[in-house]
Amino acid sequence: QVQLVESGGGLVQAGGSLRLSCVASGSILEISAMGWYRRTPGNQRELVGTITSGGSTYFADPVKGRFTISTSSAKNTVYLQMNSLKSEDTAVYYCNAQGRTPHTRFDSWGQGTQVTVSS
Repeated sequence: QVQLVESGGGLVQAGGSLRLSCVASGSILEISAMGWYRRTPGNQRELVGTITSGGSTYFADPVKGRFTISTSSAKNTVYLQMNSLKSEDTAVYYCNAQGRTPHTRFDSWGQGTQVTVSS
């Protein structure tokens, strides 16, 4: 079983910055990709950005140029650096990780962390 725990959410003024962290733990053999998604009230969860084990990143258009993703040297922690935050970035942010345990593949989600941007 793989667990993901997010942290770093909170309240920030528009134009400010926040950094989210997500730590993966459990019987992990390999993490192939990690990413961040977000959900606003009344909307579906949407992709924010992803990073592969090789370091390739992808960002959704609304956050390009403002958000970056990185991982720890141990590759079990993913960070989302959010700069120039806007009110429309207000959402619950979820961490996702995909990979393999010794027995199976996994596609796991964190519990979510609230980000609120005040205008």
